[in-house]
Amino acid sequence: MFGIGGGEFVAIALLAAVLVGPDRLPQLTTDLASFIRKVRNLAQGATKDLRENLGPGYEDLSVTDLNPKKFISKHLNDALAEPNAQIEEIKKAAKIDPDLL
Repeated sequence: MFGIGGGEFVAIALLAAVLVGPDRLPQLTTDLASFIRKVRNLAQGATKDLRENLGPGYEDLSVTDLNPKKFISKHLNDALAEPNAQIEEIKKAAKIDPDLL
């Protein structure tokens, strides 16, 4: 979670207990959990809205697919695959069978 190891998490928890104080720490953790829950729901809602608004063909879209580099390379590869398949068909058709000569 966030690239934090167990020891680092314990150190942060101890620092929070010292800075905030043991009497306010339970309320702070409750508020933090509520904030994280709201952010998670907001992100899920935005992802859902994005999938709905993109239309058909994008139902299986994941957030990692929205990386511009991956998005462009995927669509370029798809566009280039069709002509390459046609070129291979033409090459196969153009080969001369030595037995026919």
